This record gives sequence, C-alpha cells and structure tokens, in this order.
Amino acid sequence: MSTGVGEIATARFAPGQAVRVKDAKPERLARLHLRTPHYVRGRVGKVESVLGTFPNPEDIAFNRPAAPRVLYHVLFDQQPVWGEGQAGDTLLIELFEHWLEEA
Repeated sequence: MSTGVGEIATARFAPGQAVRVKDAKPERLARLHLRTPHYVRGRVGKVESVLGTFPNPEDIAFNRPAAPRVLYHVLFDQQPVWGEGQAGDTLLIELFEHWLEEA
C-alpha cells in the first residue's frame, strides 16, 4: 500500500507556471499549524519544480489523518516581497498545492 510520500501525483501546476499564494488567514478561525509564510500570501511567484507528494503537515501537527498533497518549489522576486534587494534576488519557498491558485 502506498502512502503517497515522494510520489508525483497529478500536479495542478507545471514548472514555469505563474501562481499566486492564497491570501487566506485560516489561523483566525481556529488553532492550527501553518507552513505558508505570511509574507508570501497574496504574492505571485513561479513554479520552479514539483517536489512530490507528502502528507499535509498542517494535519500532522494535530495528529489528524494527513492526506498526501503535492509540494512545489515556488520562486519569488525578492524586491516585491521584502521591499529591498538587487535585481535578480529571489526567494525559493516550499509550498503545498492547496495554498496555490492560478495567477
């Protein structure tokens, strides 16, 4: 039986595709664990790679069953995120698919 860990499920987004991080704030509704940084919520980045399928750490943190979800490396230009940096400076962040939408 497969746990889905590391396998590449059908990924919604492809490398090179522009995506927006959802500007959601679920932590205001309930106590939970999030791995999506506030500073990239609502920002547009580019999928660099599909890393595989892994159990959702937002569920694991509370000992709930964790469905496998696709994980991506998403690249952001640093200047719009931090308000500083040189041209070409970037941030590479791991984000799960349920936090991403088409840009």
